[in-house]
Amino acid sequence: MLCLSAGALSVALALNTFTLTWVHSVQKTEIQEDWRVEADGLRVIESRIKGSAAGYDPPADSVLRDGWWRYDPHLPPLHELRLARSGAVADWRLCADGLCKPISAYLPPISDAESQEPLLLSACDKPPG
Repeated sequence: MLCLSAGALSVALALNTFTLTWVHSVQKTEIQEDWRVEADGLRVIESRIKGSAAGYDPPADSVLRDGWWRYDPHLPPLHELRLARSGAVADWRLCADGLCKPISAYLPPISDAESQEPLLLSACDKPPG
């Protein structure tokens, strides 16, 4: 199960795998990451990028397939994934079971005061509350 939280708000989603997608704020390059919820945290399985973007150049072992540079980031599981949100850029999108939705579909849009609060994704055993 995946837990999303921002400030005092939280929601649990019954899923074991998901894709996180976003557009780079400067170069407008699309980036996607496939994640798996595991007992010891969240593990990134594959990353994809449509081209180069500041801080997101495809590594040397990446493979170009179907217009995407694909690679395995080779990272250990993370206890939590911290994402920044801002009204200045498009919202993160969470995809699961063939359906993609902006994070705001699960957690309401943030106010200016909350824009400094990170969005946290983590593995959870049961719905928060």
